[in-house]
Formats: sequence, C-alpha cells, structure tokens
Amino acid sequence: MKRWIKRILAGIVVLVLIVAAVGYGLFAGSEAKLDGHVRVKGLSAPVVIARDHLGVATITADNRTDLAYALGFEHAQERFFQMDLQRRMAAGELAALVGPAALKLDLDHRRHRFRERDRALIANLPPEQHALLVAYRDGVNAGLEKLRVRPWEYLLLRAKPKPWRIEDTFLTVDAMFLDLNRNGDDLREMDIERLRKALPRPVADLLMARSPRWEAPLQGDPSPAPVLPDANVFTLRNAAPAPTGSAAMVGPDAAFPGSNNFAVAGSLTGSGAIVANDMHLSLRVPNIWFRAQLRYKNDVGAPVVLNGLTLPGTPMLIDGSNGHIAWAFTNSYGDWQDWVRVDLDPKNPNRYRTPDGWATIQDHQETIQVKGETARTLTVRETRWGPIMGKDLDGTPLALSWIAHLPRTHNLNLLKLEQIDTVHEALLVAPTIGMPPQNFVVGDAAGHIGWTVTGNALPLRSGFDPLVPADWSVQGTGWIGFASPLQFPRIEDPVDGRLWTANNRTTSGDWLALLGDGGFDRGARAQQIRDDLNARNRFTTESMLAIQLDDRAVFLTRWQQLLQDVLQRHDEVHLDALQQLTAHWQGRASIGSVDYRLVRAFREQVVERVLAPFVARVRKKYPDFKLPMHSEATVWAMIQQRPMNLLDPRYADWDALLLDAAQAVNQDLGSRPGGLAAQTWGARNTAAIQHPLARVLPSFLARRLSMPAQPLPGDHDMPRVQTPDFGASERFGIMPGHEARSYLHMPGGQSDHPLSPFFGAGHEAWVHGRPTPLLPGPVEYSLTLEPAGSGS
Repeated sequence: MKRWIKRILAGIVVLVLIVAAVGYGLFAGSEAKLDGHVRVKGLSAPVVIARDHLGVATITADNRTDLAYALGFEHAQERFFQMDLQRRMAAGELAALVGPAALKLDLDHRRHRFRERDRALIANLPPEQHALLVAYRDGVNAGLEKLRVRPWEYLLLRAKPKPWRIEDTFLTVDAMFLDLNRNGDDLREMDIERLRKALPRPVADLLMARSPRWEAPLQGDPSPAPVLPDANVFTLRNAAPAPTGSAAMVGPDAAFPGSNNFAVAGSLTGSGAIVANDMHLSLRVPNIWFRAQLRYKNDVGAPVVLNGLTLPGTPMLIDGSNGHIAWAFTNSYGDWQDWVRVDLDPKNPNRYRTPDGWATIQDHQETIQVKGETARTLTVRETRWGPIMGKDLDGTPLALSWIAHLPRTHNLNLLKLEQIDTVHEALLVAPTIGMPPQNFVVGDAAGHIGWTVTGNALPLRSGFDPLVPADWSVQGTGWIGFASPLQFPRIEDPVDGRLWTANNRTTSGDWLALLGDGGFDRGARAQQIRDDLNARNRFTTESMLAIQLDDRAVFLTRWQQLLQDVLQRHDEVHLDALQQLTAHWQGRASIGSVDYRLVRAFREQVVERVLAPFVARVRKKYPDFKLPMHSEATVWAMIQQRPMNLLDPRYADWDALLLDAAQAVNQDLGSRPGGLAAQTWGARNTAAIQHPLARVLPSFLARRLSMPAQPLPGDHDMPRVQTPDFGASERFGIMPGHEARSYLHMPGGQSDHPLSPFFGAGHEAWVHGRPTPLLPGPVEYSLTLEPAGSGS
C-alpha cells in the first residue's frame, strides 16, 4: 500500500510538473522573436530590426512602405493585445472579447459607428497613404503569425486574436479622439445648461469663471476677474443647508489632465532650438508609446532618420525628431463637439427639421457580440449633424456634432513632418494633419521655434452659443464651414524665444473664438512652466528636464498661508499638530511631504463647503448634475470678500466655514495610523500602473504584471503632473541636429510580456527622473525580415 501511495504521489508530482512545463511553454511561446532571420510575404527588400538593452527598436528599410510593414511586424510582436483593445474600444467591440462587463462601453461607443465611417473614408485616401496602411496591416498580421503561440493575454481569455484590418489604424486614432475629447459624449455642455437653467445667469457665470491669477496665455491678456452677485440677485441664507459629506456633493477637484510642451529658441541655447514634451495620459503596462528609431531612404535616395515615439496601431512617428526639426503635442482643450436640438416632425417622427426643410433620419442596426451571452442589437439614429445620443432638458432629441465623425480628421499627413527641415514648413503642414486637435510646438536645428494647432477641422460657428445645446434648423446657424490652414492661430519665432502650452487657454480674441472653450486647465501649470522658462537665459536639455520635474506647489502657497491664519486666529488646542506640521512650508509635492498633503486636503475641504450649496440647488431640479469645473477664482474671491449672501446657511460666518474645513482635515487624516505626522504625500500618491488584465487575476499574478507600487512625487497644478495611474507617458527634451544631447524616457517598458527583457525596462529612470538617451544604445539583438523566396 505504501509503495502504491508513493507511486501515486510521484505520478501527481510528475503530472503537475508536466502541466507547469506545458503552461510555461505556452506562455513563453508568445515572446517576440529578437534574433535571426524571418521570411515574410509583402516586403520588397530585407529590413533589419535591431534592439538595444531597453528594447528601443531601430528599423532600417530601403523605403517607407517596407518600413511601415516592419513597424507593424514589431508592434504586433510586442503589443498586439494593446492594439486590439484600442480598436475594439473605439469600435464598440470589447464585449466580444471580455464579456458583458464591457457591454455598456460598447453601447456608448458603437453609436459613433467608427468602423463603418473609417471603412468609407479609406477609399478616398491619397494612394501613397493607402499603400502605407496596407503595408502596415500586412506587417501586423505577419508579426502576429510569426509568434509561436498567440499573445499570452488570449490564452487567459480563451480567445483567438483577429487579424488586423486596414481601417483598424484609424480606429486607433478614434480611440485617441475618445480619450482626448471627453469620451465623445460632451456631458460638460449638458451640465452648463443645467447650471444656467437652475441658477440666475450671474451666479452660473460666477461658478464657471476662469482664474486670471493663474492664466498664462501665449497671446492676449488674462480673463476678467469674477464678479460676485449681491443679495438682490441671489442669496443662500434663506435656503436649507447643503448636505454634509464632502465627496458626495461637489466631488474631488477636477483632475485636470496634464500635458506639457515647451520650446526655447537657439538664441537661448547657443545652438539649435530645444523642444520638450511630456504627454500625460492614463498609465498602464505596457506604456501607450513604443520607442523607435526609423531609418529609410526617401524618393530621391536621401537617408531619413527619425527618433521618438510611435503609437502601436499606426505606421507613423507620433512625435520626436527627424534631425532637422523636433515636434511635440499637448491636448488643446478647444471645443470640438456641439449638441444639436433635433426638431422632429409631429406627424412623422422619422423626419426632422433642417434649414433646407424636412429630412429623414437614417436608422442603422448595429449588432454587438457579447462573449458568453446573446448578441445585442443597437439602433443608431443618424442626422445630418451626427447621431442622436441624448435628450435636452425638455426632452428634445440631441444629435452630437463632433469633428471625429468627419473624414477630414482622418489622414496620414503626420508623415509629412518626417521630411521637413524648418519650423516655417512645419507650421504650414500641422493644420492639415488629421488627428484630435493638439497644441503643436516645433523647433529646428537653425534655432527657430513655433506654435500652432493641428486637426484639419476647426469649425466655423455661426448663430448659436456653443456652450449649450442649440437649434441648427435655421439657415446660417451651426457649423458653416471649417477654417483654412492660414486661419489657424500661429506664433513663429516669438521675440523672447520661449513657447509653452499645458492644456491651458493659449489665445484670446478671434483665435479663442475659433478654438472655443472645451474646458481648459486653469493655467497654474502653464504659468509655472512660463516662469521657469523666464528664470533662465541659457538652456540645455538638462534644464528642460528640470522644468518637467518641477513639483513645487506654487498654486497651494496661498492656501498654506490661509490655513495658518485660520489656525492662529482660533488657537484650538486639538489643532496644534495641524498648525505645527503646516507652519514650515516646504512647498513641494515630494513623497515625504506631510505639509503638502495637509494643505491640499484643507483646500479640498474649503472648496467643498463653498460650492456644495450651489450644487445642491441645481440637483434639486436636475439630480444628475455635476459641476462642470471647480473655479479657483470663484472660491478664492468668496473666501476673500466673504459675501454673506453666498455663504451656506449652516455657517454663522466665513470664519466658521474655514475652521470647519480645518477640523475636517484634522479628523480625517489625524485618525489614520500614525496620526497627522505619518500622512506623507507619497503614502497617498503611490503608483498603481498595471496591465489591463491585472484586476481580474490573483494578487500574486497581478503584481507580476504591474510596475512596483512606489511613492511618486508630483500632482496637478504643477509641471510634474502625477497621480497613481495618470502622469507623464513620456518625457523628452530634443535638440534637433544634436540628438546625442537629447533624452527620452517613459514608464512601463517596451514589451507587455513579463518574460521579455524589455518588460519594465527604463521604468526606474522615469520614476526617478533620470535622463535616458534619445538615441538607441549598442545593439544587443538583431532580427532580419526577408522577402519570402529570398536566400538567407
């Protein structure tokens, strides 16, 4: 019996080892091929893909078409799952892969019918752009095919990856539209309308006021200061007190997305211009970008060398350098969407009023596949202005007019930057690039710098207020055309040799009217960058990185002074620790800072108490209302001027409100382990950068798929924007013509495969702000793609 037990146990052990070995073999089989030769169909000549210790890919091809093929091959080998999620998210096809958890998102996104729109526009692309998309598609599918085992994510999901299609590249662009244009639903305009309907217009305008103290436009003056209405216009004193509970009523301060780009002219470097960029996006594993050096010969045989960032799913260098110019992007936060009231024919609900008479609504039946469940059918009702996606406050259907639906916003004109030599040429090309409208900052080797906006679709508006839903059925009302490239705002070679943008209001006057207001950042970050630039008269790439890493809390300094005034004036014994811990203001969002975290929390509590009664008033009429923005100017003006008519009646005076806010900080943070003194900023701002599947896996596996949970410096309203899962998706400082003196680093690494030598490679440099060379290092791996049928 003992012998049999031993044999059974030994058999179990062997079986477990076999299963483990098979599992490991399958898992390892989806690693990218790094060395050797691979024969593929679709190339005209061999292409070499070399990689350094970080996995930065140097792709050398004879022509741009072969390069697109090889870049697709490389993207598929390292990032196919990322590419698949992007296209599915934009097309409303995620539920077919991951199940019903994604159904709501699919229903929201399928209403845009991006796949059908993209298929239609591809037929009208210039032949050379179409050929590049075909080559990239073929390269992606070849890269997927040459993996020994399908990407490991599909093993877990028990699914097979679907081949890449030609329109999927534009679906990747659509995914960026959704990310950068408020998810394509423009709820902000609806909330502005609710605000105006529920409160007197002067009060609504007060709550939406810009913050002139913090603005730093490239052109024009700051906005006017907010005006506080008196008791004859509005009062809160006879209303019921606002509900208690800070997060429940107003919610956390708007998490302003953050991207920075700035440049200095050659007059400030002693050589060429320097362009710096840190695009802030949601952080994940792998990082959204893929680092590459792209080398090919142009039509006349001259070499082209590109260094920078590519986006898996597209065949282009997104931003970086071609050796003559360097370019960079930030989201513009212009107004690219409008709600249009659809006046239905009372006799025929399939007809609606237009300036040209009655038109028929086009119905489209969309089938949404759901893994493990029955497919759903969605009816999309389309008007000349866009799909009907909501209802106005009075029940009138609303169509969404959004530039992302237009063929003109989808092209590969970004490729033209690859062979441009000067800032002046680049500023002429940028307005023709089909992409979400971005602030475009460019510098060249001769020292020139410039700024404009990309996007190829700045709408010309007429006859309506673009901040709220409007009726476009009257002739001459609505979008009456699009700005020509020469109408785009543009600044070339500013006198002081400095340019900066940070999602802020960049312009005024006619330029601002053209761009519109899509919810600009309040400007404190842009102002800090501007002031950092003005503090120097000489720049190197190292000094540009220092600006990107600036975590000084300039924005909160006056809040620290206010907190100290409150605590000293009231002299409450139980608040002594709070007073002492915030008395010596270090003024940085550093990981060890306690004073920063406490002052930040105090501001949040004050903002809640000031704004909650207004939100409560609107929610009585519109329960779904969310405050479109937290106006720093509005809150600060009220606590400085202290108008009794605008004070929540739960408080006897403004001192009582401020003291209550301080006591709330003391109670909340003081009751946590270690008390107030242990509440460092790093303890709250700890990295949570994970693979998309990490949330559904056991914790020991999730940790293996994630970057370390390290405390991170930085926050909103400063150049070093950082939250646990949102921050700089890359940082670079590039001096075109001097790429060896330039840097680029990014989080998460090049590969999503935990067994890859490039998984997380370079992440530590990003965490600690160490510059990593822009140019690839010595070759450690080399793979040659050869046309099928050629010799080895």
